[in-house]
Amino acid sequence: MEILEEHDEYPSALPARREVDHSAWITIQIGCDNSCAFCIVPSVRGAEVSRRTGDIVYEVEELARDGVVEITLLGQNVNSYGRDLGAGQYRPQFADLLRAVDAVEGIERIRFTSPHPKDLRAETIAAMAECASVCEHLHLPLQSGSDRTLARMHRGYTAARYLERLAAARDAIDDLAVTTDVIVGFPGETDHDFARTLEVVEAAQYDAAYTFVFSPRPGTEAALMTDDFVAPEVVRERMAQLTEVVEGSARVKHGARLGRVEEVLVDGPSKTDTAMWSGRTRHNKLLHFAPTLLTDSGTVTARAGDLVEVRVTGTAPHWLRGELAGVVRPGPRRKVRIPVEVV
Repeated sequence: MEILEEHDEYPSALPARREVDHSAWITIQIGCDNSCAFCIVPSVRGAEVSRRTGDIVYEVEELARDGVVEITLLGQNVNSYGRDLGAGQYRPQFADLLRAVDAVEGIERIRFTSPHPKDLRAETIAAMAECASVCEHLHLPLQSGSDRTLARMHRGYTAARYLERLAAARDAIDDLAVTTDVIVGFPGETDHDFARTLEVVEAAQYDAAYTFVFSPRPGTEAALMTDDFVAPEVVRERMAQLTEVVEGSARVKHGARLGRVEEVLVDGPSKTDTAMWSGRTRHNKLLHFAPTLLTDSGTVTARAGDLVEVRVTGTAPHWLRGELAGVVRPGPRRKVRIPVEVV
């Protein structure tokens, strides 16, 4: 996954991106120190530059006062946050930032993207497990299950090391949902390489995966590997096989949630069915539900920004369906100023 920032100024002044009142994305670093063969970010954004922890926390506090309950910390490799900060022996780590933001009153959910598998430390896993606001969801890009392809990509880990760190996260964090990125058809990918990817994806048992057909980005090392490009018909067949494996594990993961009551942060009406509303669980699963609930004392209606409880009644590979069970915490209510005409 490539994260291209739109800001050129020093990152201490980077604004949070907001599309809704109750949720915000906060950039914590720009640039990247890695050299993935398929990624353009290091050449266009330069070395990693981290924002100061105090600036980020202040921004989160301001957002919380404005009614934001969910934040997503954004960086090309959040696990390396803070390497360029501090003096002497102390340098803040991503785990320190998670704990600092978790302490902000009013923030109910903390997400982050993207972490790099080679830099997923025990300290970060421990912070995820200990911080109540950090959601039980980890997006851990695999890209390939073949050690040969991973080396050609310059990813800095093997498939075995990846699975070890994934297992450590699952051991420490109860009911952890895991998603990933996988590239199909990286230059030189053989049938054996792709078979290893299927094996690792099967072993990882992801909740979901973002699967991509390799696309050469001008200015990247991989774009110059033209003699090794994989034939389009081969890539299509491999993508179909990968999708089948990913959706198989997603069905199992979602099926296990039938009958459970999930906490959902309401986004608003469903884009595909206006009679239903949608939101995300702490595990970042899309859940559709009818927004009203009849109780002995009257009708309860969910609104955007509410934290609600929804009982899961149906599943599919990419979403859940349920029925409203109650409101945990009402979301922010914006006051509307009515202009008064002075006569």
